[in-house]
Amino acid sequence: MNNSVDVVVIGAGQAGLSAAYHLRRAGYEPGTSFVALDHAPAPGGAWQFRWPSLTYGKVHGMYDLPGMRLTSDDADPERPSSEVVPAYFARYERAFDLRVVRPVHVDAVRDGDDGRLLVGTSAGTWAARALINATGTWDRPFWPRYPGQETFRGRQLHTAQYPGPEAFAGRRVIVVGGGASGVQHLLEIAEVAAATTWVTRRPPVFRERPFGEVQGRAAVALVEQRVRRGLPPQSVVSVTGLPLTEPMLRAREKGILDRLPMFERITPDGVTWADGRHVEADTILWATGFRAAIDHLAPLRLRERGGGIAVEGTRAVRDPRVHLVGYGPSASTVGANRAGRAAVREIRALLDAGPRPAPPDGRWSPEKVPARR
Repeated sequence: MNNSVDVVVIGAGQAGLSAAYHLRRAGYEPGTSFVALDHAPAPGGAWQFRWPSLTYGKVHGMYDLPGMRLTSDDADPERPSSEVVPAYFARYERAFDLRVVRPVHVDAVRDGDDGRLLVGTSAGTWAARALINATGTWDRPFWPRYPGQETFRGRQLHTAQYPGPEAFAGRRVIVVGGGASGVQHLLEIAEVAAATTWVTRRPPVFRERPFGEVQGRAAVALVEQRVRRGLPPQSVVSVTGLPLTEPMLRAREKGILDRLPMFERITPDGVTWADGRHVEADTILWATGFRAAIDHLAPLRLRERGGGIAVEGTRAVRDPRVHLVGYGPSASTVGANRAGRAAVREIRALLDAGPRPAPPDGRWSPEKVPARR
């Protein structure tokens, strides 16, 4: 393995594998001119950690990786998605000989003395002329903080730890969160729990009309606007609303989707609102989403005042050597595919251009990208 490469790809989920595929097509060789690093123990990205009850038939918007289809023979809708998708990713890595290095934890990415990026990891340091960051969000579950949270005598867990509905049989469960995962958890748990309560910060928006390509592009554009301004990205789902499926309609008729606003504090035996309402609970499930896993990029000082990294296309505005895929508007599987291709196209142009002046604000200190070896 060559530790001095043209490109390092961090992450081997949908976005990272797409980028690695397009690097190969562009003539870069895995292990020689590029390397893909992944901290997970096996292929599959975040899919390998999904809960068992999320079968492949319940997955919405899963797109094939570029160059290789996921056929119906391999995608039994009754099998857990945590089995179907990782098996597909493993076949993909073998088919295109991507040679993903794992498990490798990336600690930090820093500037080197010669204009290269130094990618410090648990397996040593790689020096790269460009970086494709495809780390997603799964490693950064968001846990809100509320008064009294530490006093709760029951169990608190996040979507990232969700084991499936059986663990909640006979329990009184509060599900916090108005996203797709929160609703999926709620509907499953309601079948076996003694009682469920649904709590969200804002009233959920249900989408009854068909959601086509035009609406999809408009939703992605809204997320992209935030990213261009350097604000933390919102998920595409947050601006599309929740699709009102048949199971959701039945749940609404049963009162399962009767939502309450956020409580004021957590007590030892439940939660309390400002008006005095109190709901007892054995379990609080925080379906409160995830944040982008980009802390390892902190030494490069890419963040804007708004808290996010400003991105044009896939390129970090403050450093043309760094590209983010699966971030913001490219967080969907189809978006990740497109972003992987776009990032490789821009990186190839950058590296072929040779010397490049630093930006006027001086945030990117090296004055050139070293010429390709």
